[in-house]
Amino acid sequence: MPPGDLFVAAPSAVSIYEVGPRDGLQNEKQILPTDRKVELVEGLIDAGLRRVEITSFVNPRWIPAMADHMEVASRIKPREGVRLSALVPNMRGLDGATRAGMQEVAVFMAASQTHNHKNINKSTEEALRTYRGVVGEALSRGMKVRGYISCVYGCPYEGAVPLDDVLMVCHELLDMGVYELSLGDTIGVGTPRQIEYVFRGLMRSGISLPQVAVHFHDTRGTALANITVALQFGIGTIDSAVGGLGGCPYAPGASGNVATEDVVYMLQGMGVETGVDLDRLVAISARLGGQLARELPSKYLKAHLGHCARLGQPVY
Repeated sequence: MPPGDLFVAAPSAVSIYEVGPRDGLQNEKQILPTDRKVELVEGLIDAGLRRVEITSFVNPRWIPAMADHMEVASRIKPREGVRLSALVPNMRGLDGATRAGMQEVAVFMAASQTHNHKNINKSTEEALRTYRGVVGEALSRGMKVRGYISCVYGCPYEGAVPLDDVLMVCHELLDMGVYELSLGDTIGVGTPRQIEYVFRGLMRSGISLPQVAVHFHDTRGTALANITVALQFGIGTIDSAVGGLGGCPYAPGASGNVATEDVVYMLQGMGVETGVDLDRLVAISARLGGQLARELPSKYLKAHLGHCARLGQPVY
């Protein structure tokens, strides 16, 4: 096989959608102070990330780590070319995001009926009815809306999730007007051939892949391999979390989101542009590990820390 043919379908550049400040921090045992959250987001932007999910407008009783959503959103200054977003579970969350001046929001649900009941206390049909109102209202307010679909590759309660269930939720959200679908491997069970199977199913059902992003967890160490498969389908948006922030609530002690620096390092080695300064990014991860008083799971971060220790260099 001639050099380069194996990855000929990969895009020349991708957009990293940074979810650490929201999806990552909401799962951390230690709550990061508001000042540190703002500092984190600003640092990620300085490192070249242009799409950052900064918080979640949810009831603090459900997610105490996001109780300061209004302050976080109001303190981060808009920058040209940077898109900030926030998660909203319902109309009340949308109203909060509107008051905070958010220009982009995201809604979330699972392809699994049981996970929807457990996670958002709604059936799949009830969740879709709720989001029709939320998405329609957000669009009327001039906001862009992203849609997360969790449990695409497996559910902690049901096991395998039928592809038809995934496709149904995808089409429903697109019909509402979401501009992008983020397909999540919530428990990190997906493998490369399964990714291929799902994406071929998306194409057969008429879904345009430029509307699709991937959101892999690295619970079983397959996230980067799965991203490589997604690249062969021309996927141009990859969700990730700085340092590999977060965890899998259904697998205690396991890694959560794939680490942004691991993704950036791999893509740079493949000649795929991200616009992200890897040195700045890993310095943020190193500081963050200290602030959270734990070792973050990023492989690149661990290699960086080891390299600095061998050379007697400061970490950041």
